[in-house]
This record gives sequence, C-alpha cells and structure tokens, in this order.
Amino acid sequence: MSDEFEDFPEEDEPSSDQVNQTPQKTSPDFRERMAKLRENRVVWQGGKFLYAFWTIASTISMATTVVLIIVLIVLLNELFTLKALIGDQLLGGLQVNFEQMDAATIETTVIVEDTITVDDTIPVQFTLTLNQNTNVILTENTTIPNTIVTLNGVQVPTNIILPAGASLPIALNMDVPVDQTIPILLEVPVHLEVPVSIPLEDTELHEPFTGLQGVVAPYNGMLAETPNSWCEAGWLLCALFGKE
Repeated sequence: MSDEFEDFPEEDEPSSDQVNQTPQKTSPDFRERMAKLRENRVVWQGGKFLYAFWTIASTISMATTVVLIIVLIVLLNELFTLKALIGDQLLGGLQVNFEQMDAATIETTVIVEDTITVDDTIPVQFTLTLNQNTNVILTENTTIPNTIVTLNGVQVPTNIILPAGASLPIALNMDVPVDQTIPILLEVPVHLEVPVSIPLEDTELHEPFTGLQGVVAPYNGMLAETPNSWCEAGWLLCALFGKE
C-alpha cells in the first residue's frame, strides 16, 4: 500500500506565519466611492447631484424662514406691550414726575429751640415826677436860725437846733430828671415755630428739572406718535394680526 502513494508528491504544510497572515484591506479609492455614491438613489438621483443639493438646501432655507417668521410674529405681538411699558410707564412716567417735581412746593415748620444771651447796656433818660407825703430823717443836728417861737402868746425870736435822727413829715412835689445807662445781662429762652414754604421752581433746582424734561420729552413724543395696536397700524395688519 505504501508503494501506491509514493508516486504522489507530498504537499508542503503551511507554516505558522502563513496560517496567521490575514489579507490586508485597502481603502476604496475615489472612483469606487463615486460608484457607491451613484448606487445611492436618495443622494445621487440618477446623476442629478446638483438637483439633490438644491432640494436639500431649499428645504433647510424654507424651514429656517418659517421659524424666523414665527419668531418675528411673536415679537411683533409683544411690540405694543413693550411700547406701553417704555412709553407710558417709563418715559411718560419720568416726564410727568419731573414736571410735578418742578411745580412742587416744600412746606414745613421749622422749630427753633435755643437760649439767647443778652449782654448790653441801655441808656435811660426820663423825668420822674414826685408828688407825695413822706418822712425825712435828719442825719445831723440842724440849726434853724431866726425862728419866731410863740411862748405864752408872745412871739420870741430864737435859733432852733433839730437833733440828728429827728423825723420830719414833708410833702414832696417835684420833677427829678433821670439820665443813666443801665447794664443788662440776661439769658432769654427762645421757642419759635417758623412755617416755611419754598416753591422749587423759584430755586436752583428749576433748571435741572426742566433739563431732564427736555431730555425725556423727544423720546416720549416719538413713541406717542407710533400706533398702539395693529388696527391703528393699518387695516391689512389689523385683519392679519388684530384681535377682537
């Protein structure tokens, strides 16, 4: 039996390197990629590549335009709300308040609590009239010469000496001139309630207030001339966007 197979050549067994070696994959070149692209009907569409490109671009453009139109309509619907907030409340409110501030009047009561020291002299000049009865006390012995004294019905001339300390009743009827300077030193408490009324238009604040009115007034007037609703903007816009 062994002789029958001797005529056949023995096949070489593959080596381990040949068994483990796998065929290397090469990347497709440009022609192969174009061929695969032509096989895709969605992209190529029978060779009409530009037609497919413009179709996709037009679809994206139309979708973007529709989204922008929707956003624009939403913003336009809020335009009159923003106008009312800015024109009526912000700018209009500022102008009205500036006008009221310029026409305002500060009215208050100033209370003064203090003590004033008076240190001065006052000249006094007047005539003092004296007309009254009084007693005069003699400070020393007083001689009354050549006095007639009646003794037992006989008038006797003599000199009389009045002793010191004697009290003599007299009647005063005279004018006394007074000319004197009187010093004065006083602590005078002061309590005053002073009403105050100051119109701001008569003060230095009038010019800043009128200047602020001039800054705000042009913008407020410009917004006042714009429509307040779609119906004021035109019948077509009122028909499209106006609300009953």
